[in-house]
Amino acid sequence: MTGIDWSGCVEEIPDEPARPAAANGHDTARPLLAPAAYHGLASEVVARILPNTESDSSALLLQFLVYFGNAVGRGPHYLIEQTQHFANLFVALVGQTSKSRKGTSAQRIRVIFNVADPAWASERILGGMSSGEGLIYAVRDPVYAMKKGVMELIDEGVSDKRLLLDEREFFQSLAVLKREGNTLSRVVRDAWDCCEHIGTLTKHSPTHASQPYISIAAHITVDELRQALDHTSMANGYANRYLFALVHRSKLLPHGSTQDAVITDLLGERTLEALTAARGIERVTMTESAARHWAEIYTALAEGAPGLLGAITNRAEAQTIRLAMVYALLDQAPQIDVVHLDAALAVWRFCEASARHIFGDTLGNPTADVILRALRSAGASGLTKTDLFNLFGRHLAANKIDAALALLQSAGKVRCTKSSNAGRAKRPVEMWVAA
Repeated sequence: MTGIDWSGCVEEIPDEPARPAAANGHDTARPLLAPAAYHGLASEVVARILPNTESDSSALLLQFLVYFGNAVGRGPHYLIEQTQHFANLFVALVGQTSKSRKGTSAQRIRVIFNVADPAWASERILGGMSSGEGLIYAVRDPVYAMKKGVMELIDEGVSDKRLLLDEREFFQSLAVLKREGNTLSRVVRDAWDCCEHIGTLTKHSPTHASQPYISIAAHITVDELRQALDHTSMANGYANRYLFALVHRSKLLPHGSTQDAVITDLLGERTLEALTAARGIERVTMTESAARHWAEIYTALAEGAPGLLGAITNRAEAQTIRLAMVYALLDQAPQIDVVHLDAALAVWRFCEASARHIFGDTLGNPTADVILRALRSAGASGLTKTDLFNLFGRHLAANKIDAALALLQSAGKVRCTKSSNAGRAKRPVEMWVAA
């Protein structure tokens, strides 16, 4: 299965409809995943699946990387100073609409792992994260209690600490983060860090998990993500643990298509070979040439972007290393080489561009961000001050709306025109339009 001709399999991503250039100078064109990302076994998987699915090639690739990184388990790791980075990834596939075939990409990849690791695929892929306690419970330790002077096992816990969260309704999970007292954000951050121990201090039912190994593959639309991801989650390190990938429907297949069972079995067997080899690897290092290459690209990765967008993308170095390690493990290699870094960098640049596309206009002021989205939706007709009050159900103080408009105006994102109103005793009407 080596030496696949990629030229007939890569989908041409159509141009977006013309859009006005962003006021901050960022390119608003749809991000493209560079060919370097299609390397090794991941490339072969995508090439074999793509002709028979409406899923995006980048969605298939990222799903495969996430699935493999979790299935391999908490063993292979790369050491940065004293921090161990494992192969667990958090990916959010973001579609322009609900018809971006995000879920289809997950189904196409899952059947491969039904062959490669059937027990993991059937038992350790779950969904519906709604609380920190619930997430910990899915990877909980055994529970013992004293009964009549004897310590007894009352809950066997979970022996397999691998857990892939397949979050098809990520919008609902993000909404949970806003509930007072909810611990999900903290637990998810600890899970990405692969902390040795995560737990809660609930008085009546404390829950603990040692050496959890959690990955996330989430699906959401652009509008849902912009609405649900609040300023706190953007700034506190929750959002920057995710790789945001803007995906689309690759083609129309009116009658659908199925994957050849022989091809699925072959891909599953190849994946099992890579998993078996990777599980025999502990510390992953770099080749000398890769180390030199890493030194060349490290400065640019570490520099990051300013403002809230920077807060969302400021784990560039760690994300790139994790991706490079997954590519190396797929090659059954104990060392990251230049080709693995280049593949990882291509994925990171794509995800960084996706985040800029999605969040580039975000100012971090919740009121201002809501107003800007509404003004962009209104187009050239704009909105009056009364429309903006109605936007918030007339429950938001006028001074907060005025402050948000002033912030947007100073950033060059909106403009205001005033016209006379014959019906209201010379009082001018303010019309606000997105710049």
